[in-house]
Amino acid sequence: MTATRQRAIVVTGATGLQGSAVTRHLLQDGWHVRALTRNAASKQAQALAASGAEVVQGDMNEPASLRPVFAGAYGAYSVQNPFIGGPEAEVRQGKHVAEVAKECGVQHLVYGSAGTGRRGTGIPSWETKLLVEDHMKALELPLTILRPMAFMELMADKKFFPAVAAWNLMPRLVGGSRPLPWICADDLGAIAAHVFASPQQFVGRELTLASDVQSLDQCRWLYREVMGAPPQQFPMPLWLFERFGFVGRDLTTMWRWLRAGEVDLDTAPTRAIHPEALTVRAWLSRQTAA
Repeated sequence: MTATRQRAIVVTGATGLQGSAVTRHLLQDGWHVRALTRNAASKQAQALAASGAEVVQGDMNEPASLRPVFAGAYGAYSVQNPFIGGPEAEVRQGKHVAEVAKECGVQHLVYGSAGTGRRGTGIPSWETKLLVEDHMKALELPLTILRPMAFMELMADKKFFPAVAAWNLMPRLVGGSRPLPWICADDLGAIAAHVFASPQQFVGRELTLASDVQSLDQCRWLYREVMGAPPQQFPMPLWLFERFGFVGRDLTTMWRWLRAGEVDLDTAPTRAIHPEALTVRAWLSRQTAA
């Protein structure tokens, strides 16, 4: 193992969808991973520890709790969940991570962003990330920004309520025939690990990530073909979905915007970094084997 690989990378939100995938691939590549979580005793955190990560407890709302975690770290993967504390908390946490990374001399900060990178969409969870990006750039951090597009996990992961969201309300608001760019979390993790391994190639870059383009109608057809049955659908009134405390109007605003908004559908840049990135069909096939 090289000296570079012996250095530590901090992964925030390490038990979440993005963080756990990034942690898994960094460990596979031989990095020492400090997996930051609010609850080091959770099952997810213990699973990370069993895989070889150094699980550390900290709160992105409290910079003092982050400093010991970031001290001496080579790099950091920063991601915040806008649906836990709301938009203001997301921005505050993202800024705290950036400030502590700067203070501790982190040599490569990779930010898990979202959206198009353009202002004015009116989508809270996209606009907040631009504010965090602005702060990171103002601090002149050695920065790479990753913008994963729609996660394939929306179609099958129970925590995303696919029967209500991906297979009911999303097609109604986006439109079933609208082409959408997709990527799975595991491929995001692989790309993040590649970015950390090649800082000379990626510091200063902003990367939109998508490995396949499919409409929701096409996704439904692929799901039925691969799974042998159509996806379950649970009709829910829009107003009721928007009253869910963890989603509010953010997702429905996003889906309405996607009906006509301009998104990057080019998968070539992602495949140039990670040629093995999965298509929707290949990802669904993996779910049947899981």
